Amino acid sequence: MAPRPRKRASRPTKPRAGSRRGGGGGDDDPFFESEPKRRRGGRDEDIESEDSDDDAVGFGGAVDEDGDEGVEEEETAGEKKVRMAKELLKKLSDAAKRKEDDEDEDEDEDEAGGRRVAEILQRRQLEESGRKRRELAARVLPPEPKDGFKFIVKHRQPVTAVALSNNGDRGFSASKDGVIAHWDVETGKSEKYLWPSENVLISHHAKPPLSAKRSKHILALAVSSDGRYLASGGMDRHIHLWDVRSREHIQAFSGHRGPISCLAFGPDSSELFSGSFDRSIMQWNAEDRTYMNCLYGHQNEILTMDALNKDRLLTVARDRTMHLWKIPEESQLVFRAPAAASLECCSFIDDKEFLSGSDDGSIELWSIMRKKPTFIVRNAHPSLDSDDQELPKENGIHKPENVSMAQSWVSAVAARKGSDLAASGAGNGLVRLWAIEPDSKGIQPLFKFKLDGFVNSLDIAKSGRFIVAGVGQEPRLGRWGRVRSAQNGVAIHPIRLKGEKDEL
Repeated sequence: MAPRPRKRASRPTKPRAGSRRGGGGGDDDPFFESEPKRRRGGRDEDIESEDSDDDAVGFGGAVDEDGDEGVEEEETAGEKKVRMAKELLKKLSDAAKRKEDDEDEDEDEDEAGGRRVAEILQRRQLEESGRKRRELAARVLPPEPKDGFKFIVKHRQPVTAVALSNNGDRGFSASKDGVIAHWDVETGKSEKYLWPSENVLISHHAKPPLSAKRSKHILALAVSSDGRYLASGGMDRHIHLWDVRSREHIQAFSGHRGPISCLAFGPDSSELFSGSFDRSIMQWNAEDRTYMNCLYGHQNEILTMDALNKDRLLTVARDRTMHLWKIPEESQLVFRAPAAASLECCSFIDDKEFLSGSDDGSIELWSIMRKKPTFIVRNAHPSLDSDDQELPKENGIHKPENVSMAQSWVSAVAARKGSDLAASGAGNGLVRLWAIEPDSKGIQPLFKFKLDGFVNSLDIAKSGRFIVAGVGQEPRLGRWGRVRSAQNGVAIHPIRLKGEKDEL
């Protein structure tokens, strides 16, 4: 950081000797020139009066070259905010200076840097508020020859679910044999969650198993936005809550009458949603360990769900419908799949658009303003033998006859929320990246990454710089297909973006 000027104000909102209010200090930062009217006089002058000669020398005081004496005091909350704001501006200014080599040499350096900082701050504010979509797709670079999916965690059985923490530094995965792994994205170091004994599970409010042995077959995972809780669900009809810090089981939620097929935490909250084969959706509070609500509307087994801000929930089921739930309003919008298609997976893009994948190999783009898809990419995952040289055509209708039904199913879709970047996976040996065009105009293919096996789960990092896939020899919800050459585990692939050095 730049050295502090020798003449400075100890408090940004109070005058001191030598300031403009006192008739001097013309070199001071204009940000500290005057005090807001609502802060002048009153109690502030009773606490501290820096114009008084009696208070001129304090603890740790030092005399500057004009004879003024500064007082070193403990940093207040207001001063801390000012300091943090200055540090952020300094960081943004440094990023802006990296752009100056591309600017006109005759342009004023301070003016160019200030304009760049303002642009970054404005863009961030619009993206965080959801009013502007972050443009990532246009910045994605073609994969290099050395790039490819690398397995960082191996499982004995097919992986059914993967989830990334909010900051993207660690991930979680689960498989059909009940193994839950917690791994570091950078190093790949993993640790397993140990299931407690049956007596401990019952003491944590789990109901006794229906058979002699409790099933540990897991179908769904979800991690809270603060990284404190991990939820798992599967064939035993319970939602199991884990403490991420200690990797210990802390609670079992019972209430569903069928296997737990999907889970989702609400962003920036401890609310947990669960979907089941019993056609119901239940709402829980992980912090209070309590049941909150139950939602009905689907007429068949619920398969996947996704949660978004403003208490919005998206679900798809085998009744060929997708429901958008408005939790506070206690209402829902129903979207019906195209003819001869059954929706298998879904993902929010933002609060106005979302994606789905179906068992006929299509990917659908939906808008909250229409009950039918605004755009459909048919045959999104053709077999490598028949159509490897071409990317899917927009709204194409051709589907090779030799494509296996199970392998062409779009089993997973994921979008980096608030951006125009999305991904999809199937059992055809490819994971595809897609660009979402603005105003629901369409979906454009970007790149394809080879990955052998059934892609049962996908997640894109919040930074947009890598994608993780849970892959297995079998599909997540059955055994109707098998790829013997595939590995069971978690694979990660980098996504190279233009201008990465300028991202903060």
